[in-house]
Amino acid sequence: MCGISGYYSFHKSISSKNILEMNKAIRHRGPDDEGFWIYSNGERVSFSGNDSTQKIKEQFPVLKDENSAIALGFRRLSIIDLSEKGHQPMLSEDEQIIITFNGEIYNFKKLRTELESLGHFFRSNSDTEVILKAYQEWGNSAFAKLDGMFAVCIVDLFSQRLVLARDRVGMKPLFYHYSKNGLVWASEIKALLKNELVKPEINWNGVYTNFLFQTTLAPQTCFQHIFSLESASFMTVDLNNHKIIKDKFWEMPSPSEKNISEEEAVRTIDQLLSESISEQLYADVPVAVMMSGGIDSTLIASKSKSFSGHVNTYTVSYPFSEEEVNNASLAARHFGVLHKIKKVNDDEALKDLKENIQHFEEPYSSFEVLINAAKYAHDQNFKVVLSGNGADELFAGYSHTLKLNRWLLMRNFNFMSPFIFTKDKFSQRVKNYFSQDNMFDFFRQSQISMMPFEAKSLIKPDIYSKIDSNLSKYHLSETKNYSGYFEYDMKYSLSSHHVFRDDLSAMKYSVEFRYPYLSNSLIDYVSSLPQNIRFNGTQNKPLLRKTAEKYLPHEVLNMPKKGFSFPVNYFIKNEKRVRDFITENLECLKKRNFFNAEVIDQWWNHQEHEYDWVKIWQLVTFELWYQKYFEK
Repeated sequence: MCGISGYYSFHKSISSKNILEMNKAIRHRGPDDEGFWIYSNGERVSFSGNDSTQKIKEQFPVLKDENSAIALGFRRLSIIDLSEKGHQPMLSEDEQIIITFNGEIYNFKKLRTELESLGHFFRSNSDTEVILKAYQEWGNSAFAKLDGMFAVCIVDLFSQRLVLARDRVGMKPLFYHYSKNGLVWASEIKALLKNELVKPEINWNGVYTNFLFQTTLAPQTCFQHIFSLESASFMTVDLNNHKIIKDKFWEMPSPSEKNISEEEAVRTIDQLLSESISEQLYADVPVAVMMSGGIDSTLIASKSKSFSGHVNTYTVSYPFSEEEVNNASLAARHFGVLHKIKKVNDDEALKDLKENIQHFEEPYSSFEVLINAAKYAHDQNFKVVLSGNGADELFAGYSHTLKLNRWLLMRNFNFMSPFIFTKDKFSQRVKNYFSQDNMFDFFRQSQISMMPFEAKSLIKPDIYSKIDSNLSKYHLSETKNYSGYFEYDMKYSLSSHHVFRDDLSAMKYSVEFRYPYLSNSLIDYVSSLPQNIRFNGTQNKPLLRKTAEKYLPHEVLNMPKKGFSFPVNYFIKNEKRVRDFITENLECLKKRNFFNAEVIDQWWNHQEHEYDWVKIWQLVTFELWYQKYFEK
């Protein structure tokens, strides 16, 4: 688990101060070591950095000010093979292939055995070297063989190409900026902005999707000319003509027509989850399981006990989370595992609020509870934390999924929408509901964010006129059943939203979150199951509940679905500091002439619906995002 950065200047060599500053911007991702590799006019040299270990500094000179056309930077959070043998950038024996890698490959031991049988020799016990050898053996086909989370950069001097790749569901972020002058990439956008080839500029198309979905839909970001490499994708850059080719190395399997019984599905899921947990518990540093008190994470904790005699679990407690905390404690006693509770009070939740919001590189619609969870793990010396994230998307866990069958029926009456002439709030909401013509619209509505007509009324006409409000380019297969909705949940709810936020939260405190529900085999198996087994329209996560029955106390099994987040609405209503914080930032925002001040005031002064606060918080976080990344 680390951070990577790099650039390829197409027409001229640029100062290595660029890569030094880029690497410094993501120091939090890897404080244990750093390294560099630069290439100019056929010469290539490895360097250490100020934060490199002493042994690495003895091996490589410290990078100062060198000019180069290509530069790679690396920050290390040591998890597997803590020795200097795992140092990056890592070079092949002939120094023709250079790799930087952020993530963990859980099947690296199996791949290593296969590669050894093909004649490859290994100098370390790291998964990085396995990826390097796998690329040497199979080229870009190697990415499909990797089970885990990864963002990879490979410079192949033999084939004269540069390759960027990202894991199947985007657990590890990878952003890039492309222009006529060059390509710049990094694990976080804040690193890209340190490069002289990149100038921050608002991408209003990205902001628009952010307002509608609570996240910016990949490959867009809220920055002009900065993109997120899409999940399950790789990008190849020709070093001679600078031509870029993008391709996918994996596609989501379609549901099978085979007749599979629920009992068989439960048995297989149980086995695959056990295998995934066993692999993801492997580390050369302390590991913990974060329990929210719900089924997903509690099941992981339960099954971890059989693979590790010393399982540490913890729960983050915040206002109104008493039921979840009690259930987590009950489950820990039931399993017989060590369990701690970290209470986050109002003061702690509000401490560093501005800094935490600005860490996310785009407007955000909540307080991020996982930052507190990551900080606690760091303070307890847990570098690796197993998380239940991904189960909701994989097993139909969100409450809005249960509205799908009703929507499929109601969409037959969408012809009524043009006949609703009244302008009151209720009428507008009804009209919005009857405007959901396709699965993409239904998915958007379920995200509890701004509606398209609200975003249009908010954004100044001169800006809105330049926004591409036709979002059909984000449409997927549009299958009119649960399988169609599942595609959107996996691509946009999971890849563009949850794992992206998880990564930024965890890495802020140099902690690695792992996701046992997102192993290759589990995703492939569940997504290929017949729809009637995965989704019944009346209960969320029916298959996972069946799998968990023999492991979990009934209190946990029967607990209603509740999101793992701070009660922002409670803070807004009851905490003067929060209201003052909001008012201050909204006043600043109104002066920028991006949005209609009258609409902002109306939203702030007339909060009637349960989730009206979401729009306000998006505006506050937009203001803080703008302050951080556009004002010097």
